[in-house]
Amino acid sequence: MSIQSVGVVGSGIMGSGIAEVAAKTGHEVVLRSRRQESADAMVTSLEKSLAKQVERNRLSAEDRDAALGRVRATADLADLAGCDLVIESIVEDLDTKKALFKELDGICGESTILASNTSTLPVIELAMETNRPDKVCGVHFFNPAPAMALVEIVKPLTASDETIDSAKAFAAACGKTVVEVVDQAGFIVNNLLFPYLNNAVRLYENRVATKEDIDEAMKGGCNFPMGPFALLDLVGLDTSLAILDALYDEFKDPNFAARPLLKRMVAANQLGRKSGKGFYDYARK
Repeated sequence: MSIQSVGVVGSGIMGSGIAEVAAKTGHEVVLRSRRQESADAMVTSLEKSLAKQVERNRLSAEDRDAALGRVRATADLADLAGCDLVIESIVEDLDTKKALFKELDGICGESTILASNTSTLPVIELAMETNRPDKVCGVHFFNPAPAMALVEIVKPLTASDETIDSAKAFAAACGKTVVEVVDQAGFIVNNLLFPYLNNAVRLYENRVATKEDIDEAMKGGCNFPMGPFALLDLVGLDTSLAILDALYDEFKDPNFAARPLLKRMVAANQLGRKSGKGFYDYARK
């Protein structure tokens, strides 16, 4: 099926980013948050993002206006009923996501594809909450969605080839590089990325080097755009811990066992940029 209309559930950075990508590439978008105020705030954030692109000559005023005209904000899940594709981007908690998929299944039309933007959790468990497991898949955008080139299309055991082909075509129409991956924890990127981040914390714990020097080493030695501690702070230490825990639960690989320092920093609410302090201090900046 050709995807023309997209529902996005979730009022965070990822939800608004996915909405921006879809709207700019010609898709009708319904943004849903639990409260109308937060849904409207997502549209305001989108307006600011597009305005900056116009100021920097990366987008014409006409294209900005056209993109904004394709976006509608709502607090009512029922407004997603007619969408061709609904992407959830809510809290990374399996029980919460399962409850949402069960509710969406009762609201959306029979042909609607239901997708999760989860970075780690098993998509099959979401699919089995519905009466359309053949039409459930993962569509994993990376943060920030407008800037990051990759989308992982995740195929659970129950997904039909038609569903996966439609999801891949949608991501490609959004201008993204598309890879298909089997439904296992971490998919491709997080399976490779988080052992690296976890082992960077281990080096720091063992006083092999300072966090600043570890970051500089990986930028200068591997040509990475940022070091592991700056990246952990950007992702969020709580999110990183949740991903490592999910990976360890599935594979029992010691490389996925979160380092004690990471656990203690999360307990202290030192979560990175979002809290103002993580491995680096952002409150003073």
